[in-house]
Amino acid sequence: MTIDRKAAIAAYKERKTIAGIYVVRCAASGEAWVGQAPNLETIQNRIWFSLRQGNHTCRTLQAAWNAHGEAGLTFGECERLEDEETDYVRNALLKERVLHWRDELKAEAI
Repeated sequence: MTIDRKAAIAAYKERKTIAGIYVVRCAASGEAWVGQAPNLETIQNRIWFSLRQGNHTCRTLQAAWNAHGEAGLTFGECERLEDEETDYVRNALLKERVLHWRDELKAEAI
């Protein structure tokens, strides 16, 4: 059993993460928020958790959550980034693309 556990831990550490840009939308108010994440697969859980706790750093997003609840918000991916050689290149590209999507969607930053 310990070998299986060690193999599972090793596989978890070696998994590839997908960086990218995401959007959270409120259907009732028409508001949108755009952010960047080094791992698109986990960012929604992190955002929803902080919203449920009532302590998300984006006040307008928290207000929309408080007014309309979880059912009033949707999460979507705008863009996935190719696997980059270095963190520096990936982070620079994320910053550039989040500005593009904020402008494109007339969205606030998360």
